[in-house]
Amino acid sequence: MRKKYLALVSLCAGTMLLSACGNLGSGSGNSVTQATQRSNKGYQTTGQADTSDYQGVIENGRYLTSKARGVGIIQNSENMLNLKSFESGMTTLSKEEFPTKDYIFREGQLLTKGTVQDWLGRRSKDNPTGLNPEDNGEKDADKRNPIYIQQIEEQDYMKENDGKLELAGITIGIGMNRKDYYQKEQYGAMYTTNISKEKMEEEGKKAAAEVLKRVRKLDGASDVPILICMYEQAPNDSLVGGTFYAYSVSDGDTLGSWKETDLQTSVLPATSANGAVNDNDESSFNAFKNKTQSFFPNLAGVTAQAKYKNKSLQELHVKITTQFYSETEIRSFTQFVSQMAKTYLPGDIPIDITIKGSDGEVQAFLAREKDSGSFYTHVFDD
Repeated sequence: MRKKYLALVSLCAGTMLLSACGNLGSGSGNSVTQATQRSNKGYQTTGQADTSDYQGVIENGRYLTSKARGVGIIQNSENMLNLKSFESGMTTLSKEEFPTKDYIFREGQLLTKGTVQDWLGRRSKDNPTGLNPEDNGEKDADKRNPIYIQQIEEQDYMKENDGKLELAGITIGIGMNRKDYYQKEQYGAMYTTNISKEKMEEEGKKAAAEVLKRVRKLDGASDVPILICMYEQAPNDSLVGGTFYAYSVSDGDTLGSWKETDLQTSVLPATSANGAVNDNDESSFNAFKNKTQSFFPNLAGVTAQAKYKNKSLQELHVKITTQFYSETEIRSFTQFVSQMAKTYLPGDIPIDITIKGSDGEVQAFLAREKDSGSFYTHVFDD
């Protein structure tokens, strides 16, 4: 079950980034450019269906994956929505600094898995590069040194020069904890250290300055613009992922001024702890939810993670939990959900819908790209 879920998360994240593979150079802005057409220039890229997204890099016939691939899944195993929000938010912020018409996206190739894991560790004699404070031996939630930095990811942005791709920009995302979960003993109960927003931001700025210093020493990164994005992790029990709260651009050895983001993540239907960002979006989702539940009453829940930019809805990730048992029920329900989503949910944003059984098993998946008329659907066989 867990493998299927992780595979689905990877599929969703991969779809967002690979749909982010845009057209650069010759050719029309809206046409799909095949990677094989680039082979005569010494490199290959994925094709494009939308000029608002990036091209990706293909090497030796395969998509070039990150050298730190897999670290994010390990660091976010208790709430995979954090990873999904982290990666998509990094790409969204990068588009402001590295426009899709001028840059090609490449998964991070400078920071290796071992390097990122060391940086995320506690500073110690055995790990002098750890960005988190050393363990002071305390077990009390208010006395121990918490883990402030939860995840780090690199994205590279390339430009064409004489038929070759050259590194022209880097985005580094740094995920910061507001809650640090820990155990006083192995296999023991889970405890929480709460971290104030002020302390999170203070430690984040320290980490960002140190990360910039280290990245500048890496091959090819000494003089390219570096965008550093700060992300607040959502709690493990949150129904939505976290949110980027600040970013800074460096053209040299120091960070520029910090700017607040206009990105926000919200859960639908709204709760007392997480109010609606936009009442119209709340009403549309509730209509979809109520219609779906009235037709198929055996539903344990219908929720969504809504992504906003400047309070405008950008994407929607819906989760439906069912109590269906037969494949025919699941197929009929998937078809019905597709129609209800088309009727009630916004048509100008990308939407994906995951249908799970009460045991957590993924039963079906639906997705629609921005401004696309119909949903792609897939029912998982046992």
